[in-house]
Amino acid sequence: DIVKDPKFILGGATRTDICQGDLGDCWLLAAIASLTLNEKTLARVVPLDQNFGPDYAGIFHFQFWQHNEWLDVVIDDRLPTFKGRLVFLHSAEHNEFWSALLEKAYAKLNGSYEALKGGSTIEAMEDFTGGVGEMYDVKKAPDNFYEILEKALKRCSMVGCSIDTSSAAESEAKTPFGLIKGHAYSVTGIDEVSYRGRQVQLIRIRNPWGQVEWNGPWSDNSPEWHSVSPLEQKRLSQAALDDGEFWMKFEDFKVHFDKVEICNLTPDALEDSTAHKWEVTIHQGSWIRGSTAGGCRNFLETFWTNPQIKLHLTEKDDGQDDCTFIAALMQKDRRKLKKLGAEMLTIGYSIYESPSRDGHLGKDFFRYHPSKARSKTYINLREVSNRFKLPPGDYILVPTTFEPHQEADFCLRIFSEKKAITEDLDENLAIDLPEPLNPTPSPQETEEEKQFRALFEQISGKDMEIAAEELRYVLNAVLKKTKNIKFQNLSLISCRNIISLMDTSGNGKMEFSEFKVFWEKMKKWIDIFLQFDFDKSGSMSSYELRSALKAAGYQLNNYLLQLIVLRYSDEQFQIEFDDFLNCLIRLENASRVFQALSVKNKEFINLNIGE
Repeated sequence: DIVKDPKFILGGATRTDICQGDLGDCWLLAAIASLTLNEKTLARVVPLDQNFGPDYAGIFHFQFWQHNEWLDVVIDDRLPTFKGRLVFLHSAEHNEFWSALLEKAYAKLNGSYEALKGGSTIEAMEDFTGGVGEMYDVKKAPDNFYEILEKALKRCSMVGCSIDTSSAAESEAKTPFGLIKGHAYSVTGIDEVSYRGRQVQLIRIRNPWGQVEWNGPWSDNSPEWHSVSPLEQKRLSQAALDDGEFWMKFEDFKVHFDKVEICNLTPDALEDSTAHKWEVTIHQGSWIRGSTAGGCRNFLETFWTNPQIKLHLTEKDDGQDDCTFIAALMQKDRRKLKKLGAEMLTIGYSIYESPSRDGHLGKDFFRYHPSKARSKTYINLREVSNRFKLPPGDYILVPTTFEPHQEADFCLRIFSEKKAITEDLDENLAIDLPEPLNPTPSPQETEEEKQFRALFEQISGKDMEIAAEELRYVLNAVLKKTKNIKFQNLSLISCRNIISLMDTSGNGKMEFSEFKVFWEKMKKWIDIFLQFDFDKSGSMSSYELRSALKAAGYQLNNYLLQLIVLRYSDEQFQIEFDDFLNCLIRLENASRVFQALSVKNKEFINLNIGE
């Protein structure tokens, strides 16, 4: 409908096929321009066995890497237009459509075109390659930065660059030298040229707008090119075209640009001259509000509740005393959730030397032990990655958001030169309850028991049995006298659960002897509740629930803990005593069923063995 003779790719997929439209996705376009520099990588993302030929069916497909798997995204060929022209990404050739269709597929992957507004070039680069990203502050770059970029391009790494802005008003502001602030550029080449008897280091940059170029030394029409032979200009593909691509002196590049993003197809250090075989380990996890979203080390009271991943570094690097690894923490699907108001969270991680014991580490460990390493900074990018060298041993990596109570799924990738083993330090399910008390007649009742007996006789009559409504009256009368508990009334359902737990006769009522056994449990549970109500507010933080349940004899994994927090905590992640009591009763009932089933299974197995 747009042109009579459409082509998927015309004369090869090149960086001049990327011209930005009305969508603010220059970060994506800069990555696509870098993608065209590597035919093999391009063919993975843009399968070349599709066109507008005789078998054309109106659909195309593209492949993207997402959280350790390649996804095939299928789209139709309907593209946004205005007066017959493409509104968004388009090629300089009006009948070439691979780049526009690729942008549409990426928009579908992320939920909409609108979701593509604003981003980091390295994000798209990783989605095109599954590679690992590194960022450089140009002003603080190492002395051999030219060699690092040269090696990156030789290894087919994707490279982008940008100029920082000091305020929102500066976004896409044009400098006197023709450069755009807050705008994503691609680095498409690096080379040296002989100029007046000496070698000059040059770097080639591309503006995804397809126009607006650097106008300083070594720009398209600058006088410096008059002193370079036509043969040398041809070798460098130098042409005075307003196509958005330009050369500039590397020293000028370091002055005018602030940030460089490199996506390496392998994790080999660009400072290193040798290639290595890398092992990769993937860990998928979540930060759940109220249970595992503890925030950074600044929030010690909740920091320990974050997911904890144990990292076993067993083998030294060849010829080295340490183990090299890259830890890359990625928050998942935030761009897709943008339409629901989600934004990129500020994320990072800390690494601690592991103690000899197993299991989830508690608050006191982090109170008294400093980290051995950590991400350089907490930042609101999709992925934070850093390279480390640590002695062989066991370490605990704690991935976190900066603020507590922020929910997200995450993917942690560990790249190591030697095999590294990771395991989630989640608790194994375990129940360690005291043996049930069998009440034995005592020659003399305690004062407390005398008071309960009198209350029982008053309510129940001579049979000394009470139903749920009557139990509610008894417990409310007693608990209202208990200090430091945020308490109004026990619910009727709580009392029914209590009777279900303690009723040995099956008549739906509680005898006085059963009540005495329950009251001993109740006193222990009250003590635990008060012990973990650290701020003495009368309610317990949901982040303390793991420790409180463990003190009561229940060791739960993250999944069960998250379900319990979701069920019993309020909007401020507080748990009141009635909810804590209900939780313990249900856990004890469930544990009895579990233990009964275990006994029956053992009997069944023994029976089969005997037969």
